[in-house]
Amino acid sequence: DRPVRIYADGVYDLFHFGHALQLRQAKLSFPSVYLLVGVNSDDQVWAHKARTVMIHAERLEAARHCRWVDEIVAEAPWVIDEAFLAKYEIDYVAHDEDAYASAGHDDVYGYVKSQGKFIPTRRTPGVSTSELLERIVSGYRNRDFDEKLTKMGHAELRAEGSDYDGQSRRAS
Repeated sequence: DRPVRIYADGVYDLFHFGHALQLRQAKLSFPSVYLLVGVNSDDQVWAHKARTVMIHAERLEAARHCRWVDEIVAEAPWVIDEAFLAKYEIDYVAHDEDAYASAGHDDVYGYVKSQGKFIPTRRTPGVSTSELLERIVSGYRNRDFDEKLTKMGHAELRAEGSDYDGQSRRAS
């Protein structure tokens, strides 16, 4: 007599359309869904994965404004357990099927998978936070952003004359 409560979590750094499509898959997995979205803290991500571009508060806001999201869970756990599912009355957890190993766990989603409470979602080919970061760094090293940085009043951030200048495609 209530919507199915589905939880999806992630880092959601540089929130992009791949993130939105993953959340859309979760939201549309049943006719009536209440979608809770957990955003991992900076400390968790830095300890288990890598540094983020955006801080936790920025990543929370980015996810909060996705049209498919009903509620944000700011204190998302790194490993999902029964206590967390009970606290938020979660029926299913949605994420891609890859096993995410972490200290002491073969898969941080192992518990929900073993309980039959896991909904697999598909990653969006051609877009990821890592790929976007690669584009930004490559563009910087190739001085693609030098003019924009100058217009922004940050000529000191230009790649020209930096340690990367010898690695760029354009001559100084």
